[in-house]
Amino acid sequence: MSAKKRRELTLAVLACAGSAGLALFAASRTWLVEVTQRPAPLPPTEIARSGSSLVPSLPALALVGLAGAGALLATRGRARLVVGVLLAGSGLAVLGIAIYVLVGLNGVTVGWPALVALAGMAVAVVGCLAIRGGRSWPALGAKYDRATSKPPPEHHPVMGHDQPRGMGLWDAIDRGEDPTKS
Repeated sequence: MSAKKRRELTLAVLACAGSAGLALFAASRTWLVEVTQRPAPLPPTEIARSGSSLVPSLPALALVGLAGAGALLATRGRARLVVGVLLAGSGLAVLGIAIYVLVGLNGVTVGWPALVALAGMAVAVVGCLAIRGGRSWPALGAKYDRATSKPPPEHHPVMGHDQPRGMGLWDAIDRGEDPTKS
């Protein structure tokens, strides 16, 4: 596989993980301070609201982006295409949530929601890149693939039984015996 494709995959995974992590962090920051006036002589109360308390789905969508970064490494072919679609969808959802909060709620600070919007856009872009060219990116080595045919089990006499290796120990436990005692 070419070094260019490997570099594209690496940058996509790092951008996705970094952006999703940034969105998750920004969601935990204070976005809104609600001030409730109380009758005199009591002082007004201030309640700090984080992005995740304003929009509870935001951290979950950011976690989808984090998981998608790992899934980009672990998948190939059509599965990587599905991961790209999920990343694009979750990134666009994060972007939409951030825009909704910025436009729809009065008194919200601009900084953290704007950062979440940028992070959502970055995750969506990585998803689109995975849809467009993810099939050509390298995959994990063959040593992680499932074996197509099982080798025959080794037979070893364990505790007087001629069973597949280790099965005699489980049978001894089922009978109530302690196989660690000799």
